[in-house]
Amino acid sequence: MHTFSTLPVEIVYRIMDHQNALTLFCSMQNISRRLNQILSTYERYRTLTTLDLAYKEIGAKGAQHMADALRTNTTLTTLDLVHNEIGAQGAQHIADALRTNTTLTTLNLIRNEIRDKGAKHIADALRTNTTLITLDLDSNEIGAKGAQHIADALRTNTTLTTLHLIRNEIRAKGAQHIVDALRTNTVILIPFHGTLSIQSLSYQQTLTTLDLDSNEIGAEGAQHIADALRTNTTLTTLNLNWNRISAKGAQHIADALRTNTTLTTLDLGHDEIRDEGAQHIADALRTNTTPTTLDLGYNEIGAEGAQHNDDALRTNTTLITLDLRGNGIGAEGAQLIADVLQTNTTLIKLDLSENKIGAEGAQHMADALRTNTTLIELDISVNGIGDEGAQHMADALRTNTTLTTLNLNWSRIGARGAQHMADALRTNTTLTTLNLGCKEIGDEVAQDIADALRRNTSVNMV
Repeated sequence: MHTFSTLPVEIVYRIMDHQNALTLFCSMQNISRRLNQILSTYERYRTLTTLDLAYKEIGAKGAQHMADALRTNTTLTTLDLVHNEIGAQGAQHIADALRTNTTLTTLNLIRNEIRDKGAKHIADALRTNTTLITLDLDSNEIGAKGAQHIADALRTNTTLTTLHLIRNEIRAKGAQHIVDALRTNTVILIPFHGTLSIQSLSYQQTLTTLDLDSNEIGAEGAQHIADALRTNTTLTTLNLNWNRISAKGAQHIADALRTNTTLTTLDLGHDEIRDEGAQHIADALRTNTTPTTLDLGYNEIGAEGAQHNDDALRTNTTLITLDLRGNGIGAEGAQLIADVLQTNTTLIKLDLSENKIGAEGAQHMADALRTNTTLIELDISVNGIGDEGAQHMADALRTNTTLTTLNLNWSRIGARGAQHMADALRTNTTLTTLNLGCKEIGDEVAQDIADALRRNTSVNMV
């Protein structure tokens, strides 16, 4: 009778072929010296660099098995343990392994209820670990106390570059601990969410991406960010989405943009900046020549705010992506945008979804597409343009030769509008993605569209 100790290697390999990654990684190690030797030569194990165990409910016990394996494994670089309820005890097991493991670079512990005690275990490990570069502790209720533990570790850790602390209830006090750590840590990149007052960007000169989505920092927080942007020379991407900075906060950011020369991507979506805030940002864009992507979605800027953006686009020559979703600019605002598109030569992606532009607004956009030669992606979905609007867009597609993506989803387009698009596709050869969202177009029209798609092999119908 054979055991693992006596079975031929080829047979053991065949047994391993039928094991999942978790069993292979955790349960087949340290059974015997011979099995360890065979495992180290087994191709699947030898090349295992990423292990995804999200939503497996492994708990603290499973985390212990994982930690035991990490102590001897020399191949794994990415470990995903999202939503496994490992708790503080499980975090301690993982932390113990991090003290000796020298290959893991990315660790994801999102939604594991580790709280401040678990954060302390992880922080203690970070003081000696020299390989981990990305750590995600989102939604773990670590609070301000847990943030302090992590911050204390960052003062000596010199390898971590990305830290996620989204939705951890760290609030202003916890944010202050992180900020204090940034004054001494010189390599940390921190996207995190929690009410805060950031004043360290002017000291921290390696940060390139800062994500403060959903923090309710308000106008005051925006001012702190703006003050830092005046001297910071490394930040290229800033996300202040869902922060209620208002027009006043937008003014602070705009003032900073007049002198900042490195920020290329700015997200101010859902920030209640309205028309006045849009004007402040537009004024800054007239002189700042570095931003390439701007998101002002869901800010109630209306047609007046659209006018401010139009004025800026007439002189700005660097912006390539503009997101104005959900602003209710209407047909009037669509006309203003369309007028600019007829002369603007840099914008390549425009999102005007959920703006109540209707068929009239679609006509304005269609008119612009007849002469614009740079726009490649246009989203006017959820605008109720109907069959009439679809006809306007179809007419433009017959002559436009640059647009590759068009989104008309949820636009109340029926069989007649779908037929117009099918007819246009017979001559248009550049569109690669078309989203009509039509479900009741009938067999005959569906056949017409299929025929058109066969002639135009470049189109991918969504």
